[in-house]
Amino acid sequence: MRILVLGGTGYLGRHVAERLRALPGAHVVAAGRTASAGFGVDLATDPPERLAKTLVTAAPDAVVNCAGATGGDAVTLAEVNARGPAVLCAALREAAPTARLVHLGSAAEYGPGTAGVPVTESAPACPVTPYGATKLAGTVAVTSAALDAVVLRVGNPVGPGAPLASLPGRLVALLRSAGQDPEAVLRLGDLSAHRDFVDVRDVARAAESAVTAPGPLPAVLNIGSGTAVPVRELVHGLARRAGFRGRMEESTAGSARSAQVSWQCSDVSAAARALGWRPAHSLDDALAALWTADAERVP
Repeated sequence: MRILVLGGTGYLGRHVAERLRALPGAHVVAAGRTASAGFGVDLATDPPERLAKTLVTAAPDAVVNCAGATGGDAVTLAEVNARGPAVLCAALREAAPTARLVHLGSAAEYGPGTAGVPVTESAPACPVTPYGATKLAGTVAVTSAALDAVVLRVGNPVGPGAPLASLPGRLVALLRSAGQDPEAVLRLGDLSAHRDFVDVRDVARAAESAVTAPGPLPAVLNIGSGTAVPVRELVHGLARRAGFRGRMEESTAGSARSAQVSWQCSDVSAAARALGWRPAHSLDDALAALWTADAERVP
C-alpha cells in the first residue's frame, strides 16, 4: 500500500508517518515544504497541475493531509488551511481519483461549546477565530469533493515533539529554563478554559485506522479524549513532571480567545463505531512522553 503523507515533516505529520510505516507492506512517503521531505509540496502555493504531477509520481493508494497552519495572519491561515485542501482535492480528482483522502481538521471548527456537553459531528460549525474558520473551509472543500474522503476533527494534540508555538511546547521551554530555582516565576495567561487534550500518538493511530478501514467512512469524525479539562490542569501536570519549585502567576484578565471558547470537548463515539478507535493515552501519559522526549533533545 502506497501512502502519501502531506505535511509529513510537521508535528502531527511526523507521528502519522511513523505510525503508518509500521503497517505491513506499507510504502510511506512524507511530503512537505522542507528539504527533508520525500516530495516537495506546498499546498499554500502549488497550482493543482503541479500537485497532480506529484500525485502521478507518488501513485498513492491513500493520502493523509497533515499540512496546516495554526498561527500567522488571516491570509497565511487561509492559504494553507482553506486553499490547500481545495487544491489537493482538485489534484486528486485528476491524478488519483480512487485514493482515500484522510484530512486532519480541527475541533476549533465547532466554535464555542456548552459546558458539560461533548459536541457531536452533527453540531453546527460556528468558528469564532480565523484559524477555526479557515479549517472549516478546508473541511467543506474535502467533504464536497466527491472523493473517498474523511475529515478527522482533532482536539488539542499533546505529546512528544510539541512545537514552541503550542502552549505545551512553550511551557516545556519555560520549565527547562526555570530548572529547580525556587525563586523562578512563570507568568501565564488565563488558564481557566476547558479543552479536550488528545495524545498525538492517538491522533496518529486514528489516521492509520482511517487509512485502512474498509468501505466508505462518515464525512467527519471527531478525534479527541472525550473529556474536557481546565488548561490549568495541563500546566500544573507539566510543572509537577518538571519538579518546578518556583511560583506561577496566572493572569486574571483572561484572553479574548478563552472568553469566546471557554469550553471545548468532543464526543468521540462515532470514531469508535466507524474505526474501532478510542483514545488509549491519558493526559498524564501525553505530558510524561512530552517531557521525556524533550529531555532527550537537550544536550
